[in-house]
Amino acid sequence: MDSSEESVKVTKPTVGITVITINRHKRRNAVDAETAKKLYAAVLAFEDDPEQKVAVLNGANGTFCAGYDLHTVGKSGPNISTAPDDQSFSAERSQGPMGPSRLQVKKPLICAVSGYAVAGGLELSLLGDMRVVEEDAVFGVFCRRWGVPLIDGGTIRLRAIVGLGRALDMILTGRPVGSQEALAMGLANRVVPKGKALEEALTIAKQLLEFPQICMNSDRESCYHACYDAKSMEDALRFEFAAGRNALKAEGAAGAQRFSSGSGRHGNFSKL
Repeated sequence: MDSSEESVKVTKPTVGITVITINRHKRRNAVDAETAKKLYAAVLAFEDDPEQKVAVLNGANGTFCAGYDLHTVGKSGPNISTAPDDQSFSAERSQGPMGPSRLQVKKPLICAVSGYAVAGGLELSLLGDMRVVEEDAVFGVFCRRWGVPLIDGGTIRLRAIVGLGRALDMILTGRPVGSQEALAMGLANRVVPKGKALEEALTIAKQLLEFPQICMNSDRESCYHACYDAKSMEDALRFEFAAGRNALKAEGAAGAQRFSSGSGRHGNFSKL
């Protein structure tokens, strides 16, 4: 059994980038209560560190995450300590059964998906702004077979990402969805060869570091507000304008001057 010290690894391979790795090889990176706590703490630490701009979430040993560790549920019964109830549940930034699943992460997060991302592992992958997926990866609501519901945001985020019809197809049937189908439905953003998801995710993360951060995160926040929080189109537009106005003041004028001097012409993203 993996020790609690090893179940989640946090590394910082490049200045500004945090890699959070689930590391429970014997359980195919299934998450138990201790691992959930460590994942939650790792994401909060990333958010709170002003030097860290982008995070990558992945799984060690060729698997993203096989969901919640049902071995522990089988031993303790349905009243597991991580299950929410009317008294303890607090959706706003509290810990979920899979750890950070109730968070709207404050800075960009990319999921590098290898092998299986199923049940709670699928739900964890939905935390990412993007999913870089290896060609043999499999998504699925495999917990459908065992009467274990999606309680880590799966019914909410999956619908928002792929649409109601495709989400219900996956949720009701629990069937496996391969990388190419995931790409076609918008669940995967990039498909890469086996063993290359983390490498590609880091490449994207480094690209994000090059952009003006206030503007990028303002646009990101506006997208999420429009998706989950806005009460109307007018509300969404008002939020977008207010956030964008602040970004223009902070970074837009300087960016316009760089463009005027010749940078970034004809869609060139280099040497910004």
